[in-house]
Amino acid sequence: MSTNTHKKVAIIGTVGLPACYGGFETLTAYLVKYLHEQHDLTVYCSGKTYPKAERRSHYEGAKLVYLPLQANGVQSIIYDCLSILHAVLFADVLLVLGVPGALMLPFVRWFTNKKIIVSIDGIEWRREKWSPFAKRFLRWSENLAVKYSHADISDNDAIQDYTARAYSTRSRVIEYGGDHARPQPITDEARAQYPFLAKPYAFKVCRIEPENNVSMVLEAFAALPSYTFVIVGNWKNSVYGRRIFAEFGNGAYPNLHLLDPIYNQQQLDVLRSNCAVYVHGHSAGGTNPSLVEAMSLGRPVLAFHASFNKATTENKAIYFATKAELMQHIKGTSMVTWLELGQQMQSVANRRYNWAVIARKYNYLILKVSGMVRKNAKAGLHSQLSQLPPADLVANQLGQYAALKMFYDDEV
Repeated sequence: MSTNTHKKVAIIGTVGLPACYGGFETLTAYLVKYLHEQHDLTVYCSGKTYPKAERRSHYEGAKLVYLPLQANGVQSIIYDCLSILHAVLFADVLLVLGVPGALMLPFVRWFTNKKIIVSIDGIEWRREKWSPFAKRFLRWSENLAVKYSHADISDNDAIQDYTARAYSTRSRVIEYGGDHARPQPITDEARAQYPFLAKPYAFKVCRIEPENNVSMVLEAFAALPSYTFVIVGNWKNSVYGRRIFAEFGNGAYPNLHLLDPIYNQQQLDVLRSNCAVYVHGHSAGGTNPSLVEAMSLGRPVLAFHASFNKATTENKAIYFATKAELMQHIKGTSMVTWLELGQQMQSVANRRYNWAVIARKYNYLILKVSGMVRKNAKAGLHSQLSQLPPADLVANQLGQYAALKMFYDDEV
């Protein structure tokens, strides 16, 4: 099948499919689900993650290509670069998720007619886990990604504000979906495995990294012994995680439950969908998948005071910037307020964080860049955000968050 609207699209920068890692992988899975009939999709996968015995040639209509490298860490640079080199041999559109391989994009732009869409994945270079050299490289890569793509995607209005200030370009805001999370009942089996389900508890799931304010949140709840807090994370993957677990885990505080990663979606949703409040401590990034999943489940949100968290929740959640503020909100907020807030979060999620809507936005952008003729046809600050039907757009996207103090780099 080959028509003007049927394109060969390569999806680059993920660990692969079936999804078993994080946000980009979940995004890819749902793009494949909703767009495999409209386009010929190819997804690049890490051969280090998928043993040969478990590899598939296709996933829901998308072709899978494996490279013998890790998709994360230092190897992600080579992994993405090789994926891009292979994709230019056949693809009409390169959808690049993340910026590690952006050093290849000028050559794609200069020497081919391939179209490039890049999702810059928040502001990755600001994360504390990176060394000074890695931060400089990622910022340079971000610059290349924005400059040499035909369209760049921000997953959050605050990130769009940052790229506008830093690079004088108008990126497209396309969020993540959260409607794959499903409410789950508390079964006898679940109650036996997790006795804390018998009473109200706060909940958080995240990677155990400093910018997610894990220490602050645990210190706050450790000082509130009558309030139960449950957190799921990869404690063993870093010195930071092991140190935090040694201090707060292993029953050191009876009200704190530090659980290892849970990869079973239904099991995780039992814990998420039945919590009294979802605590979101992220201080770097964009639209975080775990946050929009909690919102889709109708959970009230207590989030770190950062502009992109406010943008995701439309400034309707409750926010904290310090341990004292977090403790005050936990002690001083009534259950009625939490229930009302949960309804508001779900209303926002149903309107904005829906995979069918998000796939239509990506499809629109694929067709949009495919129609570009001139080499330098990328939209600037004064162009329209999108020409999607109104039902698929976030209302008043350019001005909706004007009252927020946006997150940008003062050095730019």
